Amino acid sequence: MTSDLSLQHQPVSDFLLAVPESTTADESTDSPLPDILSAEQLQFFEENGYVAGVRILSGQQVSWLRDELAELVRPEHDGSGLWHEYHSNESTDPSTVLFHALGAWRTRPGLHDLLWHPNFVAAARQLLGGPVRFWHDQLFCKPARHGGVVAWHQDYSYWRRTQPMAHLTCWIGLDESTRDNGCLQYVPGSHRWDLLPITGLAGDMEAIRDVLSDAQWDRFQRPVAIELQPGEAAFHHPLLIHGSYENRTDGPRRAVVLNVVRDGVCSASDEPLMQGIPPIPPGQPLSGRFFPLLS
Repeated sequence: MTSDLSLQHQPVSDFLLAVPESTTADESTDSPLPDILSAEQLQFFEENGYVAGVRILSGQQVSWLRDELAELVRPEHDGSGLWHEYHSNESTDPSTVLFHALGAWRTRPGLHDLLWHPNFVAAARQLLGGPVRFWHDQLFCKPARHGGVVAWHQDYSYWRRTQPMAHLTCWIGLDESTRDNGCLQYVPGSHRWDLLPITGLAGDMEAIRDVLSDAQWDRFQRPVAIELQPGEAAFHHPLLIHGSYENRTDGPRRAVVLNVVRDGVCSASDEPLMQGIPPIPPGQPLSGRFFPLLS
């Protein structure tokens, strides 16, 4: 039976041994992880709310995670009781499929060790401006020819139970991500908009129109498609409007998403922050078994 890897706050496998050489830390010293984002990339993130094309995974690591995901999409898999959420199909249209699950890091060694990947942690530390703490992970899979959509939304609209807003999302593709297979799309600059009401995550792509001003709707008409190679990532601000359309190709579109916060972010709710997790009292910082410090 699969053991719960949330008890382990360090790598548990050889997954991190095949890290792209250009961005590995010097393992012979105790020095901090090196910066991997340039000043230009940091400025772009500040202005647009995202930075894309950041190499995180090697080809070997991509293959490792694909194999783990292939096990996890079968509902009867070993470790099925460890998820915070598990949706074999979260699509509101039964003719399409969107696999979506939270808690993969608890179930498989590669998806667990990914949290400590030096390329991911170094970039997140730069963008958050300080030490990085894990919030939660997600798996998304759009099968060939009938993948469902992820409707336009802001991540923080789902995360208001934590404050202050010092959050970051890292979307890592396990396949080539293109317009045709439903790649991520961003509305640049929308991270400067106010927090919007939730209009649904896996249904109507046009529902967001009801909560946008005319000026916002005009800007919304010019999204940017984030096309990535396998193992590349896009990082985005928690208020950035983003979504993705259906997969129209003959192959799957699979991704791992890592959501993190700057260390010191606190609970803002007396309810559990996720299913199966003991509550953290309001005003107390995220910490403990389910929210490990990554840097």
